[in-house]
Amino acid sequence: MSLAAAPEIAVPNASEALRAPRPHAPFACLRATRCVQISPRYGEGTVAVEVRYLWAGAPGAPTVIVQGGISADRDVCASTEHVSPGWWESQVGVGCAIDLDRVRVLAIDWLDADDLDAPSVSSEDQADALAALLDALGISRVEAFVGASYGAMVGLAFAARHGERLGRLVALAGAHRPHPYATAQRAVQRGIVKLGIENGCVDEALSLARQLALTTYRNGEEIGRRFAGGAEFQDGRFRLPVEGWLEHHGRRFVARFDACRYLALSESIDLHDIDPRSVRVPATLIGFASDRLVPLSDLCALQQRLGAPASLDVIETRYGHDGFLKEHERLAPLLREALLGCGD
Repeated sequence: MSLAAAPEIAVPNASEALRAPRPHAPFACLRATRCVQISPRYGEGTVAVEVRYLWAGAPGAPTVIVQGGISADRDVCASTEHVSPGWWESQVGVGCAIDLDRVRVLAIDWLDADDLDAPSVSSEDQADALAALLDALGISRVEAFVGASYGAMVGLAFAARHGERLGRLVALAGAHRPHPYATAQRAVQRGIVKLGIENGCVDEALSLARQLALTTYRNGEEIGRRFAGGAEFQDGRFRLPVEGWLEHHGRRFVARFDACRYLALSESIDLHDIDPRSVRVPATLIGFASDRLVPLSDLCALQQRLGAPASLDVIETRYGHDGFLKEHERLAPLLREALLGCGD
């Protein structure tokens, strides 16, 4: 990486100046479904799709779109209609970096190929569905699109296709195209799932694919620290410390995710390809130094080629791609700064 391309390493310090006191506003929540029409990239003509969404925050406040990885859903935070903690509870809520006293957050469940009656689903399809949902809800413009992982890819697609409706893009751990190393990993994962479908062991295959994916999300240093112990003989065989962790996450994933949906969304990541020059809205890019799936070289290339001013902050972490889920305290001030002025 050349000196000119090298980003400054962000060392966030939680500045209370970014959190000016404001009287608490009533928390409004709409968790519903809307039928919208889009023209899928890999389909034929226009199709009607059911978009499941959450719109939560201060009544009348500006809207911020928040989207996560392919396993994330619309429930970014707990709400009156979904009391369990959301997948980004640490960053979305009253008084959080994405402050529901100041903004309304809009999030959707990802569409898959079956939703579109198409062979594949693209990041552009997700972006168009969000734009159509904005029309249905009477929202002409959103203050920001905060996307992490696949959500960052969809954010870039939204900015490229619907930039006139967007104030700022905040993209975490996502770039304009997938890295070939990451594509290779996902191709193997999809192959495992397809083999399971063909041989009648779908759950086992999906679990193994998720376990393999988990090893790419995390950094080797973190796994080494946690599971450095020796093997133990249990139930007639030796078991290694890391196996229980992997199997636990595999079971959890199988309990809530469909194999065909997994295949469609995993493929969607690898079909993603956005020309950075087509993104003409200000952007904040956030990367994680140990992320093997979205290396900093890709984020530097994206920053240099975007069609509008963009900053790049880098967080040093042992959590790799999962840094956006794990580095709560270091990420919050960066999000606050990126969203400074929203809701004021």
